[in-house]
Amino acid sequence: MPTQNLGRRTFLKKSLAGVFGAGLSEKAARGGAGEPAPRRTAETPPKIREYRTLGRTGFKVSDIAAGFIQDDGVIAAALDAGVNYIDTAEQYPGHHRTVAKAIAGRDRKAIFLATKLEVLEDKSKEGFIKRARKCLEELKTDYVDCLMMHCPEKAALLKTEGFHEAMRELKAEGRVRFTGVSHHGSFWYRDPEETMEAVLGAAAEDGRFDVFLLAYNFLQMDQGDRILGLCREKRIGTALMKTTPVAIYDLMKARVEEIEKQGKTASEFQLEGLRRYKDKFDKAQEFIKARNLRNPEEIKAAAIRFCLGNPDVHTVCFIARNYEEMHSFVQISGTRLDGKDEDRLSGYRQGCGGLYCRHACGLCEPSCPHGVPVNTIARYLQYSAGQGREREAMAYYSEIPGAKADACRDCPAPCEQACPYGVPVQGLLLLADRQLTPP
Repeated sequence: MPTQNLGRRTFLKKSLAGVFGAGLSEKAARGGAGEPAPRRTAETPPKIREYRTLGRTGFKVSDIAAGFIQDDGVIAAALDAGVNYIDTAEQYPGHHRTVAKAIAGRDRKAIFLATKLEVLEDKSKEGFIKRARKCLEELKTDYVDCLMMHCPEKAALLKTEGFHEAMRELKAEGRVRFTGVSHHGSFWYRDPEETMEAVLGAAAEDGRFDVFLLAYNFLQMDQGDRILGLCREKRIGTALMKTTPVAIYDLMKARVEEIEKQGKTASEFQLEGLRRYKDKFDKAQEFIKARNLRNPEEIKAAAIRFCLGNPDVHTVCFIARNYEEMHSFVQISGTRLDGKDEDRLSGYRQGCGGLYCRHACGLCEPSCPHGVPVNTIARYLQYSAGQGREREAMAYYSEIPGAKADACRDCPAPCEQACPYGVPVQGLLLLADRQLTPP
């Protein structure tokens, strides 16, 4: 991680965190056999204990996978622990070269390496081939196991012929083995019906995509359950992301207080929206204390186990900023929910569910008179506050066309009435604007 983030990392580690989970359907969770994690000492680092067949690829992948980890040493340690699925993308700053360092000198056939390309203005076969070759050069590998179409905004993009022509040529050369699609939600400025379920459902019916990377957690699983069921029928490999969304209470509380002090310049709508958000946070903290849910690592582990109890899930991607965090994820491999885990998740769902803006949702967006991309901004806030990716999140936020969250300052917040989960949307967006706008 960049040295300028060390202070924030220390803060995040010490902050009182609320983890608003990851998961699968209640039915699958209840069916999972409980298996306690083995006790670990410094002399016995954790190892991957379960591998699953990644759909029709036939590859046996570790149930815990490496996501956007920005330290090659941490990735290498994960590989030493038995992790064998690595997720990366052309758009992840510097990540290809980080992965290249981690896999150097290792048995390439033992690692399933997936990268992603967006469908840009140049949709020609030559354009995709050029970009794919650059990915291979940066990764310092002769091939990737899966090349995914990165978060297509519309199902129609799945038919981009230049992409498929490029994949056929690269497969014939042995440069790409399989193709896939990633998706984590609709885009407000496109057709609102182009949900994650609609796009990935169309990809499954298309038949040319072998692996899906999708957003899924125990507070937002309706679309995911249907997608996973379709993947089972089509023998499509499944990898999960956005499984443990995190809200940092101390950080958000500080932002609220900072804006409240600026009452002379803040509008009545702005202050009221922030008060509603702070009230929701305070009530959640009271619930956390009453239910003894103050250990965020326990909640995070339960959320991952919730995923692993679903036989339609093949691997769960994690992001770790250091060796300790990586070990905590690997430790979960091969385990399932027990009664205490279920109580923790039930408690968080009941007391804190109203603080989580569901990934891949977007139900409130049509009600916004300004066209603010609520779900997308909430995702960028999670990148910044929950994952320490401040610069990247700020850059994404600055590139949003049209209205941003600053439009919420003088708005009566119809989005909150439209949210079926009771999320204080206006306050969330105002905090996001403060967090994602450079000083």
